[in-house]
Order: sequence, then structure tokens, then C-alpha cells
Amino acid sequence: MSGQVSQHDARAWLVNRLNRKWLYIGLGFKRWLVLLFIGVMLLALGFGYVLSILHRETPLPDIFYYLTLQFLDGTVRGLLAGAAGLAIVVIAIARLDQSLVSAFTAEGTSLAELLYRQRVRHRGPKIVALGGGTGLSTLLRGLKAHTDQLTAIVTVADDGGSSGRLRRELGVLPPGDFRQCIAALADSEPLMTSLLQYRFGGGSGLEGHSFGNLLIVAMAGITGSFERAVRESSRVLAVRGQILPSTLRHVTLTAETRNPELERVAGESAITRRGTLARIARVYLEPERAPAYPDAVRAILDADLIIAGPGSLYTSVLPNLLVEDIQNALRAARADKVYVCNIATQAGETDDFSIEDHLDALEQHVGEGIFTHVFANDNFRVSFPENSPSRFVRPRGGAPRAYATTFSDIVDESKPWRHDPAKLARVILDWYNTRST
Repeated sequence: MSGQVSQHDARAWLVNRLNRKWLYIGLGFKRWLVLLFIGVMLLALGFGYVLSILHRETPLPDIFYYLTLQFLDGTVRGLLAGAAGLAIVVIAIARLDQSLVSAFTAEGTSLAELLYRQRVRHRGPKIVALGGGTGLSTLLRGLKAHTDQLTAIVTVADDGGSSGRLRRELGVLPPGDFRQCIAALADSEPLMTSLLQYRFGGGSGLEGHSFGNLLIVAMAGITGSFERAVRESSRVLAVRGQILPSTLRHVTLTAETRNPELERVAGESAITRRGTLARIARVYLEPERAPAYPDAVRAILDADLIIAGPGSLYTSVLPNLLVEDIQNALRAARADKVYVCNIATQAGETDDFSIEDHLDALEQHVGEGIFTHVFANDNFRVSFPENSPSRFVRPRGGAPRAYATTFSDIVDESKPWRHDPAKLARVILDWYNTRST
């Protein structure tokens, strides 16, 4: 019994010392570790064979009698030598993991942890996320910890701020939402991400522009196309996955309103700026039949999981879904298609909206049956700032009709109007993995 306990303790110590993830299935390490031990054993046998010949044929000083422990039984000597050799190998690998490879990993992260994360992410599901703005980047930031097979399909209807100025002055697609996705998916140092998001506070012509927007526009000038600029910028910043436009056509998002004095508002920024004056009846793109970007359609058809939202319902989520080819691809795709409902209402877009109101707006614009599952927040214990016009998005009564709904705590408690990236990704992936098993 004591022998079994000691063997268990030794194995536990060994696994803990080497980091358990070295021994996980699929890491591609154990086979080479076994090969290393075989090589060390053969080397030791060969070395021992030579020493035995020298010992028999060559006279040695008396001190070697004690150095080679010949006063002990041969079996005991062998076990002691093997134990010492194993301890040295274990210590060497552990120290190598901690020191030599520290130059290639983040502080506090072992090589085993890094390899494990990469293998797990590489085997993760193919996920397509559609949206724009902060909502899409929040979702991507959480998902990138679980899979590298990510595709973000981004709206190109943005015409405000730095993106709008660059769009009007240089004729490029608006880079702002692409910049946010690159920052969210970049596997780079935090300083580089901060640089990408840096916004100039002054300077002739620079005020209000973000460095990332200018980088993408400059890359478009060098490479000759906007989509290649995004691809090359992503490569430089080691982005996990790909970021694609929903269309390469310059489109304008237009809203029909319920206000008789303001029947039509053209431009995403104008819709947002009008606020509660323009209660939205529906939105559409001009031109209405803008062709989808082919790679975006292919990604949708090849996906395992498709996610729409979170984000501004009318100005971030729906503009992608209004591209006819994207809509057709969604209907044809065999992947699970889910909608992530916003945590909070948005002034001027979704005032007083319930979960059902969000779903009704989706169905009104893209028809029924595309999305069959909804993720919604159920943590209403946090509170919004005192002067905030936003309110929690709640169900009107029970779960929304015709939709399977997962209610979870997915709120970012420091910013309760937003989703927590890690919580949201974990809830979605747990649901997906349950369906896949």
C-alpha cells in the first residue's frame, strides 16, 4: 500500500513540476518526450558499456571504488543512478520551460500553457461574427481565447467621425470598425493595441483621427485595395482570424422614421445624431442591391457557428444583414445561427425595447427563421450612471416566442451597458459544445 502511495505522490510531483498541460492529449509533446528518454537511455547504455570495459581492462585509482558506489549491490546502484538521471531531466525541462522560452511568452505564462492554448484554439469551431462598432469588438475579444478560426464581417455604412472624414476625402471604405476588430483580435503587446486606438487631439488635419484608421488608409494606398490593406494590417499585428467587409460598395444607411416631420434620415451618423426625434420604422441600404464581398459569403457557408450582435441594432447589426447576398448565404448556411441581444437600450434607436422588440426588428428586416437561438442577460443587479438614458433590455414575459433563449450573467459590471467579453464567449461556447456532443 505504501509503495502505491509513494508512486502516486511521485507521479503527482512530476506532473505538477512539468506543468500538467505538457501531458494533455493532442499537444504533440509527449511523443517527443518519450523519444528523448529513449535517446538518453541509449546514450547512457552506450556510455555504461564503455565504462564497464574501461573498468575491467584499465587499472583505476582506489577512489573510483567509492565514486562508483561499488560497495553497494548492483541493483541498488542502478536504481540510484536512474533516479538521479530522472531528477536531472525533470529539473532541466522545468527550468527550460521557465527561463529559456520566457522570451517568447508573456510574463507568468509557461511554454506548455502557450502550446496548449494554441492547440485548443486551432481545433476550435469556425465562427463568423457579424456586426460593427464596440459590440463586435467586445465579442471578438472574448472568442479569440477559444478559437483562431474567427471571421468578423464588418458593416461599411459608418459615415461619422474619423471614418466618415476619410471616406469622404479619400474615397475609402470607413476604417473605424475594422480598426476596432484588429485591435480586439491582435495577438500583440498592449502598447501596440493602445497605439492602434490612439486618437490625435490636435494638429492641422489630424485632430479626431485615430492612428489605426490612418494606418489602414495608408496600407490601402500601398497595397492598392482596402480589403488587402485590412489583411496586411492584420498580418503585421498577428490577428487571430480574418476581418472582412460585408460589401466593397460604398453604401448609405437610410432610415424611415415614425416622425411625420422627419420621414427619412440618410447616413448612419445622422440617424444616431437625430436621436429620439427620429423613431425608426425601418432601415435600408442605398444602393439596395449592393453585392456582398465573396470571401464573406464563403465564410458564412463554411461556418460552424454564426453570431449576429451585440451592437447597435439599426446601425451596426442590421446593415450587414441588409446585404442581399449575405442574407441568402445565412439562409443557406447549415451552421447554428444565434443572436446576442443587447444588454441596454440605446437612445434614439431602441428606447424602451424589450428582447421581443429586438427580435421583431430583426424579423421585419430579414424575415423569420434565420436566427433560432438568443443569448440575453439576466443580471439586473448592477446599475447605470445616474444621468444615463439607457435601461436594461428585459423580456416582456418569459422567453421570446419561437426562439430558444439562454439567459445568463453576461454583463460587464464596470460598464453595465456592455457585455463582458469573457462571460459572453464562455456562455456561447458552452452552449455550442453541448449541442455538438
